[in-house]
Amino acid sequence: MTSDLVIAVSGLAGLAVIALSALRGWDGWLALKRLELERADAGDTGTLIDLADMRERLRKLEAIAAGVDL
Repeated sequence: MTSDLVIAVSGLAGLAVIALSALRGWDGWLALKRLELERADAGDTGTLIDLADMRERLRKLEAIAAGVDL
């Protein structure tokens, strides 16, 4: 009876270790995806700023080509 109890407790302990490892890995994967989303959002903002800057430069070049003083 005692050996059966030891085997059962060992099996449960092993299962708990595996479950905790899997949960920690899942949490790490979610953190990675959150970081990727944050970087993607920040990149979009930078792209919009770059696009606005390029439009402003184009407007100035067109004004220069038309002979208009800014």
